[in-house]
Amino acid sequence: MTTVTKPNFDNILHLIQELAINQKEDRLHLQETDRLLKEQSQATDRLIKEQYQATDRLLKEQSAATDRKIKEVSTQVGHLTNRLGEFVEEMVRPAVLKLFRKRGVQVNQVLRNLIAYDAQGEKLSEVDLLAINTDIAIVVECKTQLTIDHVNDHLDRLTQFKHNFAQYANQTIFGAIASIVLPDDVARYAYRQGLFVLAQSGDAVIIRNDDKFRPKHW
Repeated sequence: MTTVTKPNFDNILHLIQELAINQKEDRLHLQETDRLLKEQSQATDRLIKEQYQATDRLLKEQSAATDRKIKEVSTQVGHLTNRLGEFVEEMVRPAVLKLFRKRGVQVNQVLRNLIAYDAQGEKLSEVDLLAINTDIAIVVECKTQLTIDHVNDHLDRLTQFKHNFAQYANQTIFGAIASIVLPDDVARYAYRQGLFVLAQSGDAVIIRNDDKFRPKHW
């Protein structure tokens, strides 16, 4: 027969003390776990922040390098475009007098790079070449590759020419465009707008307008 030992006060107190110790250990364990989790979370946050900052810094450096490269390329293209424009002007300028005289327009002077400014010194208009005599002025726009937009810009320039260049207000103004690369549709458009069309043909420059052409004057 099994004898059941009745718990006495000391046993109960011992159990309570053990329970208290276990609870305290559990609390300490939970606190340690919480501390470790917080440290891991803080470490993760720092890592994410550091990675973000490093990525942001790298992107800014790459963006700055790209901006510098674009600026360098734009500058180079601008210089090249200017040189090509000057080349077209130099190609056309010696031929202008002879070409228009063959068309019965007796110009005797060719001026280059005329710029008009307003009273505040702001540029109003610029003309590549101007072939003139005492009665006539032919405003020539030179382009490496001509587009319809270029033609429209030149038409606007011609409309404002006498206002911007008042010294030619009493002369009859004609317009001309000159280009190395001249698509046929652009040439036809310029022709229909009443402009002389000058283009490269081999080593020479020619006027592509036929004998039926009647130039517009301003």
